[in-house]
Amino acid sequence: MCGIWALFGSDDCLSVQCLSAMKIAHRGPDAFRFENVNGYTNCCFGFHRLAVVDPLFGMQPIRVKKYPYLWLCYNGEIYNHKAMQQRFEFEYQTKVDGEIILHLYDKGGIEQTICMLDGVFAFILLDTANKKVFLGRDTYGVRPLFKALTEDGFLAVCSEAKGLVSLKHSTTPFLKVEPFLPGHYEVLDLKPNGKVASVEMVKYHHCRDEPLHALYDSVEKLFPGFEIETVKNNLRILFDNAVKKRLMTDRRIGCLLSGGLDSSLVAATLLKQLKEAQVQYPFQTFAIGMEDSPDLLAARKVANHIGSEHHEVLFNSEEGIQALDEVIFSLETYDITTVRASVGMYLISKYIRKNTDSVVIFSGEGSDELTQGYIYFHKAPSPEKAEEESERLLKELYLFDVLRADRTTAAHGLELRVPFLDHRFSSYYLSLPPELRIPKNGVEKHLLRETFEDSNLLPKEILWRPKEAFSDGITSVKNSWFKILQEYVEHQVDDAVMATAAQKFPFNTPKTKEGYYYRQIFERHYPGRADWLTHYWMPKWINATDPSARTLTHYKSDTKA
Repeated sequence: MCGIWALFGSDDCLSVQCLSAMKIAHRGPDAFRFENVNGYTNCCFGFHRLAVVDPLFGMQPIRVKKYPYLWLCYNGEIYNHKAMQQRFEFEYQTKVDGEIILHLYDKGGIEQTICMLDGVFAFILLDTANKKVFLGRDTYGVRPLFKALTEDGFLAVCSEAKGLVSLKHSTTPFLKVEPFLPGHYEVLDLKPNGKVASVEMVKYHHCRDEPLHALYDSVEKLFPGFEIETVKNNLRILFDNAVKKRLMTDRRIGCLLSGGLDSSLVAATLLKQLKEAQVQYPFQTFAIGMEDSPDLLAARKVANHIGSEHHEVLFNSEEGIQALDEVIFSLETYDITTVRASVGMYLISKYIRKNTDSVVIFSGEGSDELTQGYIYFHKAPSPEKAEEESERLLKELYLFDVLRADRTTAAHGLELRVPFLDHRFSSYYLSLPPELRIPKNGVEKHLLRETFEDSNLLPKEILWRPKEAFSDGITSVKNSWFKILQEYVEHQVDDAVMATAAQKFPFNTPKTKEGYYYRQIFERHYPGRADWLTHYWMPKWINATDPSARTLTHYKSDTKA
């Protein structure tokens, strides 16, 4: 996890512009480099490093003797870099996983390169020999990337939008900044004056398709057919492999643990893998909540079962409310459910950074979208409609859950790893017949639960624990987090102001005082940037007025909690 930043064709003084790069310093607390491009005085790279792999030669932009005309700035992890190196007999100069991008590009061009990367990434690749700039982002957008491109060819790229919004350009008083789409790469021509022109934007991978790099990986051969035992066996193989490949790091590994199915499966599998790898340090798990939180109780059960060194972080409603401003600044969104869920994750990340030396943090993100874990999937009109909705959610992860997971951890210099969004695991899951993936016997994610039923990885009551949204599970059922927030906001936004919401915010007009309050904070930090969020996250197939799972009729609360 790092922060990348680059400018091409800047009209302004670079030493002034580079101050913008410092807005993402939290993403890389270990080192910083600012480097001009030879022969292009108005082009430069900025890089903030979190040293996770190869502490000696990991600085960027990466340049190697063999390709003096290539410059690479990337944020991410390429899990198959060693396999690719051995397969094609590339001679490496460093131990940095990203070096594989340079070798693959030299061998087969940008399309083959990006399709062969098993991992999460956002990159800027400059080829001064062929006068090209390439931008690319992983399938689900696990690693963030934003860009601004003006009509006269000034290009600015950054891991987070906050590193671009205050840039100046002579022809544009207001620089249009937008997220770079996941699963795409862009080719741009580099002109002699350092400006660029976009040539093409290419969607290189759909989440349903088996990735090209699957041809070269070392996963044992999967069994064909859709017999339930075959499917369960294949899922166990792929999930195990998804966790195992993500152990790639020189820093200490920990895991967020809410006590829900997803994070519990990740934690249990991770501990098993760390033991097999004979890692010497105790494995730390982290849970957060208020008093009487069902998440804290469930996480404690899981930690006791797997034998982790467990940390519980307690917070109260005042601390949660006080964090809202910095959370919204970090997130760069005003989506209601994202803000709610981010407070707990932001506070626990802050705790991890301050009190432990765990830096690489595993988490259960992506499972609800992939395995149809949201409560409203019980209302899907058909398995095919549920399948469509699952794919839509995966496609939009970069606006919601993946955005939350990245920004709340990166704000505190931590690197997040999400095994459920592994290319092989997710494409196989999506290839299964739609009727296998829907809720069954009143239980969502039935197939995933059934897959691990005989593994003894988790206690049965955790394996079959009903869905609890993270923003709800951190508080007691008697007083949900969303209710605490709504009661607070009721006194912050008066009815007269709310009546003018449509005039003040014609785009994505907030319908509630809570939504209005978050939007106000967002506009203070990022005025005129509301279009970064295309729409609010809301459940489907029901007449929901609030995104909280606890407002849905299906919700089974544990009244004793």
